[in-house]
Amino acid sequence: MLKSKGIKPVTYVGYTNNLKKRISLHNSGKGAKFTKGRKWKLIYKEKHGSKKEAISREYYIKNNRTLRNKIKNENFNTIAL
Repeated sequence: MLKSKGIKPVTYVGYTNNLKKRISLHNSGKGAKFTKGRKWKLIYKEKHGSKKEAISREYYIKNNRTLRNKIKNENFNTIAL
């Protein structure tokens, strides 16, 4: 999960197999349309054994506002599943 820098921060959830490259793309304005015009920092990540598991977890986090806000506000540590 990425969190934007600024007065009113927002979060972005996605999956990738190259985290450093993906954050760099988002910060240079070449990532997803939603991320353009913002600077991002990594606040949470998980590692999964397959793309299917990663996409499933991404969907869950995107649609669970309670969990997403908890991660955003408490700055969870990275976990591996």
